[in-house]
Amino acid sequence: MNEKLLHQIIVDHLKKKLSGEYKEIKVNSSGSPDLILSNHGFTVAYVQVETKSTITLERANLWEELAQSGIKLILMVPKDEKIRTTEILWNRALVDKVSVGTYEIIIKMP
Repeated sequence: MNEKLLHQIIVDHLKKKLSGEYKEIKVNSSGSPDLILSNHGFTVAYVQVETKSTITLERANLWEELAQSGIKLILMVPKDEKIRTTEILWNRALVDKVSVGTYEIIIKMP
């Protein structure tokens, strides 16, 4: 599957899933973070969706920048990339500032 398409599917799914918890969810199609979660005009969290190819040391610069804003940062990564992502966060002293969620696509046929 094309990673750009996968990224968009995950962003769309998260927007729908989180709509019950947050009054305002802004999809930031022009850059990062991918989703801005707000309640009553206050930004509560950022969500950044990563794919296998975007989990890099260079990308950690963006994560650090977003985490320094003081707003909770949630990274969504492929399930099999969680350990590598956590190692990068640990090495960049971000492990206590960033939450890591995972996703995977499972299709079950009868």
